[in-house]
Amino acid sequence: MSTADEAARRAQESRRGADTVGVRTTPPAVLDFAEQPRLVRNDRAKLDPPALGHWEPRLSVSVVVPVGARDDTLAPVLAALAGQSYPAELTEVVVVAERAEPPAGLPSVRPEHTRLVTPGEGASAHPVNAGVAASTGQVVLCLRPDVLVDREHVESQMRWHHLVDYAVVVAGTRPVEAGAELPSPDRVLRSVLEGTTRTLFADAGREREGAEAPERTGPGAPPVCAGTAASRVFTGESGSLHRTMFDEVAGMDRDAASGGDAEFAYRVAQRGAVFVEDADAGAWRLGQPAGPASGAADAPAARLREAYVAARVPDSRERRRRPGPLRELPLADVVLETEGATQEEVETSACALLNGTTPDIRLWLRGSWSAADTEAGRANAPDPLLLEDLFRNDPRVRLTEDPPEDDPRVPFRLYLPAGPVPVAGAVEELLAAADGAGAGLLRALLRGAAREGELRLERTAAFARARRLEPKATGRDLDRVVEEVHGVHWTTSTAFVGRPADESGEQESLTELRERMERAERRVRQFKARAQRAERKLRWFTPGLAQRILRRLVR
Repeated sequence: MSTADEAARRAQESRRGADTVGVRTTPPAVLDFAEQPRLVRNDRAKLDPPALGHWEPRLSVSVVVPVGARDDTLAPVLAALAGQSYPAELTEVVVVAERAEPPAGLPSVRPEHTRLVTPGEGASAHPVNAGVAASTGQVVLCLRPDVLVDREHVESQMRWHHLVDYAVVVAGTRPVEAGAELPSPDRVLRSVLEGTTRTLFADAGREREGAEAPERTGPGAPPVCAGTAASRVFTGESGSLHRTMFDEVAGMDRDAASGGDAEFAYRVAQRGAVFVEDADAGAWRLGQPAGPASGAADAPAARLREAYVAARVPDSRERRRRPGPLRELPLADVVLETEGATQEEVETSACALLNGTTPDIRLWLRGSWSAADTEAGRANAPDPLLLEDLFRNDPRVRLTEDPPEDDPRVPFRLYLPAGPVPVAGAVEELLAAADGAGAGLLRALLRGAAREGELRLERTAAFARARRLEPKATGRDLDRVVEEVHGVHWTTSTAFVGRPADESGEQESLTELRERMERAERRVRQFKARAQRAERKLRWFTPGLAQRILRRLVR
């Protein structure tokens, strides 16, 4: 049978099912991911997906297409999905009507198993969440209603999901000029089946614009994707992940007006996901402008998106650009161990953390507070009432007896004992050291303090992936898995913490003095650079005045 005849047959079958419910009945296979590859950071070098058309698909997939105010692109988009190479018996399409008035009906040319649903009220009222809740696929593929896909689009993404269950696969799109005439569903289906989708659009061929890909990782490459930077490739145009991971993060944020895709990708990254950009999953974005939008009308939307992302993604550049108020989600949870410390040590260490250059923290003072009366005989033992009174007006401080539960939304957790005094930039420098080493766990022995201990900085995403791969691992065994998938970095503590004056009057070592000197010299250089910039500005605006002012300052 010729390709054209096959196209006609598929189109006829699609029309024949126009009035059916569209529920897929073929039971999918259950794959065992117990021995799946352990990927390092966001390096997918261990994954070797099969060639398109030369493998046996086994997982089911639900393609969720939310339709908003503009639904004129739905017909060609569904026609393209009707011509997919992925088995129809393993595929379902759920169209979600975002408007109060849903479309009059589904187009006649569509995949065999296609349904139309309407979002309900409640916590999952987001259209994508409603579509996923109504679907049954083991993998969820979210597709915008103006993205027309090539024949192997679904198949190409699904290859990765058969290898690991913690991948988020992202497909790029090529823009189609706004105002271009949309092809008919019959023509789209025929072109998809024949592999000639490019001929549908006269101006097609440009690469995706506006997507921000992270630096690649791999052998010899810097581990810049150790954290959630890789999630920036997720734009929401076409992306897929296992349903189990979608459910773990509770889906999309229903309150997201703009920036919801970035916030969702961040939460998924925090669960240990690896992000895969699939170059073989071709797609076309219908009605895109010729160049990047820069009109004044887009400015409010951009500000709204930036504010939303800054509030909900602690390690985002949007927050670094808007460092203003404290947000609900901190950059790091800091657990200060108070057992065996004095009241003064707890207060000194806590205040040093709160007054540091990174105020974006949540501080937990952990101790046996209910048994504080039994320690009345110990001189200057920490008093929970005094501590609560001291930090009453600081919402960042909490007293707890048990280690606080893990918050998967917070990217880092720092553990250290009370006694050592963190320097002003301790948290900032620790995070920079962890990112520079690409470490999932940063450790340092505390020397010279009243009580020796260990400083631990844990990366939430690294520990989440380790627990996914070894659900029963705890303690040192869990650290070993983290070392395998993200790396463990040991460093000295002298650059991050000082120590209170001890009663012995012991002098600092030569190494400690040298490090303190180097820190002081760095600050001096920074102040000199600021002074030079200020001098240049003064010279530009007030010739002659700058010299007089600077002479007085120097004196």
